[in-house]
Amino acid sequence: MRVLSRHRLCLLLAILGWSGLGIQLELVLLARWESGASVVGGLLSYFSFFTILTNTLAACVLTYAADNRTSKGKTFFLQPWVSSGIAVSIVVVGAAYSLLLRQLWQPEGLQWLANEILHDVMPVLFTLYWWFCVPKGLLRVRHIGLWVLYPLLYFAYILLRGHLLGVYPYPFVDVEKLGYALTFINAGGILAGFVAVALVVVAVDRYRGSVRSR
Repeated sequence: MRVLSRHRLCLLLAILGWSGLGIQLELVLLARWESGASVVGGLLSYFSFFTILTNTLAACVLTYAADNRTSKGKTFFLQPWVSSGIAVSIVVVGAAYSLLLRQLWQPEGLQWLANEILHDVMPVLFTLYWWFCVPKGLLRVRHIGLWVLYPLLYFAYILLRGHLLGVYPYPFVDVEKLGYALTFINAGGILAGFVAVALVVVAVDRYRGSVRSR
């Protein structure tokens, strides 16, 4: 019964995560349609945000956690080092939004709802999922090197995309307004925060793993 309840809870969290992503996608595509812009361009813009990519990964983990069937996707996403890396990323999503972006705009209606789900609710809920459901004591400091590849590759992608299109997803990495020097300083600060969160996650994992093994 306990396992069944956990699966149902993960399913509810997955539904919430996919709902937030779906609302945001609908808003992006609707805005593109109303302005007569390309829908394909809207999809590319949608997936250019670290928030969207990370919440998609988190929703995948929760979906697989709620599924009793075995699959290659489930085997990969539910590995502790994979789920933990996604937990680090989504914590950074919530922290970066609260510290750097929240004061820049005041969304309303469905946009406010999507924002709350993706930036506030899911980071907290996925962290709780990690705390209670992901096996502990299996992480090593070397895993941080693998986790860091995700934000590094993302940063390289948005720089290339911005160079080609002149559009950047976040104001603190807008090369056209800030220049490369300040952009790299900002990105370096966020990466340092990412590593700090990762170190905390590994430390907590090792501590809880040692406590359970006593």
